Amino acid sequence: MKTRILTLVLTVILASSFAQDISVKGNVKNSDDNKAVKGVEVRIKGALKLAATTDIEGNFSVTVPEKSSKKLIFSAEGFDKQEVKISGAEINITLVPSERVNQYGKTINNRTAMEVENRDGVLVMESKDKQFKTWFDSRIFFDGGYFFDKEALNPIGNGLAIRRARFALKSNLWNNWYGEIDLDFAGAAMELKDAYIKYTTNNKKINLKAGNYKEGFSMESTTTSRYLTFMERSLVNEFAPSRHLGINATVWDKYYTVIGGVHFQKVGELEEVAFSKDKNKKEGVDEGYSLTARLVGRPIVSDNLVVHIGGNFSYRLPKTSWEIENAYRVSTRSLTTINRKKYLDTDDITDVENRMIYGAELAVAYKNIMFQSEYIAHKMNRIGELSQVNQDGFYAQAAFLIFGGKYNYNKSEAEFTQVSRGKKWGDIELAFRYDYLNLNDFSAEVYGGSANGYTAGLNFYVNDNVKFMLNYVYMNHDRYANGKGKLNVGHDADGVLTSDFRAIVEKAGKAGDDFGFIQARIEIDF
Repeated sequence: MKTRILTLVLTVILASSFAQDISVKGNVKNSDDNKAVKGVEVRIKGALKLAATTDIEGNFSVTVPEKSSKKLIFSAEGFDKQEVKISGAEINITLVPSERVNQYGKTINNRTAMEVENRDGVLVMESKDKQFKTWFDSRIFFDGGYFFDKEALNPIGNGLAIRRARFALKSNLWNNWYGEIDLDFAGAAMELKDAYIKYTTNNKKINLKAGNYKEGFSMESTTTSRYLTFMERSLVNEFAPSRHLGINATVWDKYYTVIGGVHFQKVGELEEVAFSKDKNKKEGVDEGYSLTARLVGRPIVSDNLVVHIGGNFSYRLPKTSWEIENAYRVSTRSLTTINRKKYLDTDDITDVENRMIYGAELAVAYKNIMFQSEYIAHKMNRIGELSQVNQDGFYAQAAFLIFGGKYNYNKSEAEFTQVSRGKKWGDIELAFRYDYLNLNDFSAEVYGGSANGYTAGLNFYVNDNVKFMLNYVYMNHDRYANGKGKLNVGHDADGVLTSDFRAIVEKAGKAGDDFGFIQARIEIDF
């Protein structure tokens, strides 16, 4: 027993001899001029007492207990506090003055540290008090298309394209204010997308927006391209106003969303800007305005089920961003941008006094099942006794997340947002959509063509950033869909292809260019 006690005592004494305090010395200088800093307080992190203060030459010396945090904190008035881990017997540091000067020579008085996080695949910088937040919103869509055109009346080239190459910077400032700029570089030309300022009330239920952005019209149109179920929006989306300069307000709560605003000309493309500037400079023409409103009700809304019923209206005067004054043209590609032909095209309809667009929306989502549909009517009132032009179209689509994911709904914007995946490795979505668009008005002698589109989609959501899309599309155009008289729609009496719908001999329902195609996309959002 005596031997064991003696051994224990010797062990304790031996261990204590190795647990020695650490002597640390060093020097502190100013990062601006490299001069010594006097009066810097040096503390051991976690200790109550001050360990040392630098002398006139910036030197200090401290004794750090073995069982301490092994970290020193340096602080002085007019300098940023700095924490240093002890890695040796000598530590020399430079303190950064707390006063900052911006690029315009102004002293910065308000400074806030930002924390960086990855939030569902998006890099976000946010202050601890939540007053400031900045993040990037970029995306690249790489598309390819193959066309089954053996029986097509017009040759179609297969190909690849960068469908979108977007770069956006978004910021929340002082909690209530928000700014965004969004540019697209696809097609080897820069195009301005969103550029606006937004103010949101403290209860987050009302916001005011000013700048260039999408008007509050159509669920499909306002949904960001990141979260679309199909590679291209529906045919009838051509009637939706999309982006214009303007001011609007949004009011929302659990069961409703109301959006209303006044909007002006387009500024997205260089050509549109040039049209407006020329008409202002040479002719002194007013840019024209539009009044647009959207009302959405949600009679049923819960975590797993939402029923969405909406209506849209827009009254629109001619804009200076139109190519020809008081002349409006409706044209669209057939659910792909690889095939550049515009079969549906009214050409310029002249003497337009005003336009009116009406829309109705119905959408339902229950867990991993979604249905969405819209009808839009387009009316052009013309000057004097000229005939009114009426056009319309609709789409209906359904989708299903196979592995138990969930369709999420954004009440403030009244649209579907990013899906939740059912498995760690992702989820697979099956979808189908029927499209119809009619640009003909025979009483007004407008022959823009009509078409039916059938799309089957297969999407693989890999993670929050990556998605693979595969669409099979079959397009059925009528005899009037001749692309302003440039595309073949049938055969004449001699069996020769012709673009003149008056000369074709095919029976009703047989004329027009019909074809199918497969297109695929690799998408990354970051």
